[in-house]
Amino acid sequence: MGTLLVDARGLGCPKPLLLAEDALSGLDEGVIDVLVDNEASFKNLTRFASKNGFYCEGHKEDGYWKVRIVKGLTCEVPAAQSGPSPVPAHEGSEKDLLLIIGSDAIGKDETLGKILMKGFFETMRATNEIPHTIFFINAGVKLTTSDEDIIIILKDIEKTGAEIFSCGTCLKHYNLENVLKVGHRGTTNHIVEGIQDFNKTVWIG
Repeated sequence: MGTLLVDARGLGCPKPLLLAEDALSGLDEGVIDVLVDNEASFKNLTRFASKNGFYCEGHKEDGYWKVRIVKGLTCEVPAAQSGPSPVPAHEGSEKDLLLIIGSDAIGKDETLGKILMKGFFETMRATNEIPHTIFFINAGVKLTTSDEDIIIILKDIEKTGAEIFSCGTCLKHYNLENVLKVGHRGTTNHIVEGIQDFNKTVWIG
């Protein structure tokens, strides 16, 4: 069986990771070599492989890194790394992380910010680093009602067991009460209680 080459040099995060995930999803078993030219992508790939139970090895060559990921070939995978598919990041921890999204973009530049927001959720999905609860507030509710690209990603995240809520007052303010497409209507009690109940609260936007 040959090795599939994924040349992701020149691409910023999370594109190399998404390309690797796409290549692996097309294989029942096999080997891919991913080429990247920045250390952040190298670390993301090795972490992704480890989290998903794939054998992985990597090294730096002339100005770039090569990451080899092996899927399903148990003869090449150490026994300690074989086993069932990974569970969601929050499983086994009652309430580890509350993520609050307060905008539909990250940062002041709206065009760039929307790209960054999509990349953020794509990376979350690809790495399986899933919060226990995601609460959308203020303009963040546009992501659960109007942004079709992110709604698709959020539905995948919800399938892992993550709880997704959108602020009811905010939905009403933007006249989006009847177009909620992922998750459930929530109240600010989720935030107030979350600050006390969750091990960690992260606010974006």
